[in-house]
Amino acid sequence: MKVTIRFIGNLLFILILLAALFSYAMFQGGFVSWFLFYSYLPILLYHLCLLFYPLNHWKVSRTLPRRIVQAGDAIDVTIHLERKFPLPLYYGVVEEIMPATWNRLHHDYAFLNEPDHVTIDRTVKKMKMIGFKKQLEISYRLENLPRGELELQGVRVFISDVFGFVKKEHIFPVQDELIVQPNTREIRLLDRAVSFEQGQQVVNLFQLENTNVATGVREYAPGDRFSWIHWKQTAKNQSVMTKEFEQARSDSLFILLDACIPKRKNPLAFEASVELTLSLIKKLEKGTTNIELLTVGKETKEFTLRESNQGKSDIRYYLTKIQPDGDGPFSGALKELMLTEKRMERLVIITSTVDDFFRQTIQELRQRTAQIVIFYIQGSKFILEKEQDMIAQIKKSGIAIHLLTEKEWLTTPLEVSIR
Repeated sequence: MKVTIRFIGNLLFILILLAALFSYAMFQGGFVSWFLFYSYLPILLYHLCLLFYPLNHWKVSRTLPRRIVQAGDAIDVTIHLERKFPLPLYYGVVEEIMPATWNRLHHDYAFLNEPDHVTIDRTVKKMKMIGFKKQLEISYRLENLPRGELELQGVRVFISDVFGFVKKEHIFPVQDELIVQPNTREIRLLDRAVSFEQGQQVVNLFQLENTNVATGVREYAPGDRFSWIHWKQTAKNQSVMTKEFEQARSDSLFILLDACIPKRKNPLAFEASVELTLSLIKKLEKGTTNIELLTVGKETKEFTLRESNQGKSDIRYYLTKIQPDGDGPFSGALKELMLTEKRMERLVIITSTVDDFFRQTIQELRQRTAQIVIFYIQGSKFILEKEQDMIAQIKKSGIAIHLLTEKEWLTTPLEVSIR
């Protein structure tokens, strides 16, 4: 409708201007008035050609060097325009049509206290002198890409004459998808006897096997460790014998990610939670038999990563597109999960929200879980005094809870404790 109204308005403007010049020449007479009228005729002809020029017949395409990148990366984009009839054009404006999801940055977590830094205006408009060219290329660079499935929806092309009397535009539905995967950070797992300010010894407690209690001996089997050999029985039986150990109640490590919408929104805190989740999985996958990831939001999603790496690509893809969507608080969703989920011996909870109901739920969960580790990710200015009291109460109850603020995220590698 707007296009039709604009077309009619431009056409009327050209015809009225022509009629005015003709009337002036007829009534005024003389060389000057007719000279002005005939001098305008070529301009009139050009304006009419431009008015009826089929801009929608242009061919527009886009070139992306990569379809899968990491959060924070930059990518060069090239838009190709091709037309068959080289009508001379003074200039053209090419604009990318981007959804609101592009108006974010993958920012440094040093800005956990300033989440507004992640929002920008990514408007991309380029003006190009066209002339008689049949083929044009417009290049631009997208930097600091945010995590997610990002879709370029189309290209808007705007053309005009020198005086701006005739203006035309058309949107070309050129769709391209860019998958921006979350980053992984190098992690150093600290000894259970130290804190963030003490010591540097590295140990992964979740990778320790239950090899302290030997319940018997058996013949050696391929894959048994050298340290498991029972030398006395080997010498006695004249064959290699290995120790049998008490079986652990569960060989699975559960990582629980809070994907609920918090009362105090901090997009950077959630991005840090996703990055920590993927980084922990990458760090622990080699030494843990099974890793199970549960994301708790509007619905609970569960992924299992086994020794065969089955499910690893599914986890990475899901963490690429996940956004907070849970309607209620995380503590309520965690309470419901307790009633339906099987017993979890080893549990890591990654969240950016702590409240009193969460504290009560964790203490109840402690009765049925052998080991719980909580990572609370938030900017230091967002942590209220009552939340600090809750963290202290959780620690007193024997549950490990570690606070990761902008100070800890500035450390490379990121030092965390899973005690």
